[in-house]
Amino acid sequence: MKLLTEKYTDQQERLPTNGKQIIGQFDEEKIIVYQAYKPSIANFAVTNKFLGGKDYSYTRMTWIKPGFIWMMFRSGWATQENQERILAISIGRSHFETILKQAVHTSFKPVIYPSSEDWNTAMKQSDVRIQWDPDHYPNGKTLNRKAIQLGLKGQMAEQFAKKWILDIEDITDFVIEQKKNMDTSGIGELIVPKEDIYTLSDSALIKQLDL
Repeated sequence: MKLLTEKYTDQQERLPTNGKQIIGQFDEEKIIVYQAYKPSIANFAVTNKFLGGKDYSYTRMTWIKPGFIWMMFRSGWATQENQERILAISIGRSHFETILKQAVHTSFKPVIYPSSEDWNTAMKQSDVRIQWDPDHYPNGKTLNRKAIQLGLKGQMAEQFAKKWILDIEDITDFVIEQKKNMDTSGIGELIVPKEDIYTLSDSALIKQLDL
């Protein structure tokens, strides 16, 4: 899936600045999620079109993020240690929604789980974690909007890494260039991946995700 871009200012006018939103780049079949890795893992992934190699661990939890700016905040625009390379990873929407359906919140939410015991049981039975974190402006300032990130472990992490990836694009050069554009010319010159709200029709899933 080729990364489509737009001016950040155009995106800012179109997207809401509050609420919990799944925001990303997608088409009818695929969605892009972002991950940041150290060079050795990124090089293997780009060459082989899956995640693996001597420095990659299938036993650790791996987090995927459909929102570009949230990924930039988390990785410091590709400057944080072991997050120097940014990958745009395409997966099928059906697999993305399989991940969503198994997602369990990292903290107890009474509106979703009848009791803390039920939540603990759900945590033990699922290989997916969901967190809603404050989204950010490109300069790092916090938005009222919440962004989703999904943690995968166990079988889910291995399926994602080995079987579900359709394409991997290293966008590190793009990230570095756009950070430079923003620093020298301001947000008005910032180009970002084109993103929209990813809507769900399953009311039970919407409730489960606390959307």
